[in-house]
Amino acid sequence: MDRKKFLKNGLVGMGAIVALPSVITACQKDDDDSDSDSSNSACAKSPSETAGPFPIKTPAELARENIISDRTGVPLLITLTVTDQSDECNPLPGVYVDLWHCDAEGNYSQYGGTSMQQTDYTDRDFLRGRQTTDANGQVSFISIFPGWYSGRAPHIHLEVLDENEDSIRVTQIAFPKDTCDEVYATSGYNGEADTSNARDNVFSDSLDGNMLDALTGNVDDGYTLLKTIVV
Repeated sequence: MDRKKFLKNGLVGMGAIVALPSVITACQKDDDDSDSDSSNSACAKSPSETAGPFPIKTPAELARENIISDRTGVPLLITLTVTDQSDECNPLPGVYVDLWHCDAEGNYSQYGGTSMQQTDYTDRDFLRGRQTTDANGQVSFISIFPGWYSGRAPHIHLEVLDENEDSIRVTQIAFPKDTCDEVYATSGYNGEADTSNARDNVFSDSLDGNMLDALTGNVDDGYTLLKTIVV
């Protein structure tokens, strides 16, 4: 992917996402990652997590960089690097990455009209997309900062699949509370999340591996998220 072209074309009309000099947060992989067969903690596999109650449907039809659709919120550029633990954690090109998350109000597309999510978005596909990793093992998605819903800390879902669309790893990305609080105080979001990372049933035992690697930016210009996914 041509990163300069991607940023220039993808961000037109949605505000500038900037990478500030200082990193808001950075986390290494968990030394005690039980799912890793490597003694090198920097090359531990990303935690294997549930796809959740709202997994992506028809991902092959959602191959796109900009997944915002008609949703509004603080801009977020998500850049993921997929690496292969079995190959000394070198970048893994040519694999699919499916990504999905809720909107600013905590709702998912492709679902709804039930007690779990009353708003019916079964005929919508916002904030869902698929990309194929480039020669550097990278994919990028233009999105908005996800909101939250009761019982879960703020998060992003993703799945890595091989060229035959067989699943390699399903995992989730966590966010630092201080940044979430700043974003959720802006218009369109629901205020402070009711569940912390420490109390979240997914992140409570694997937070180091789930936490994003770096997040730069601000609520006015948007944020850039970086995360390495080890499979």
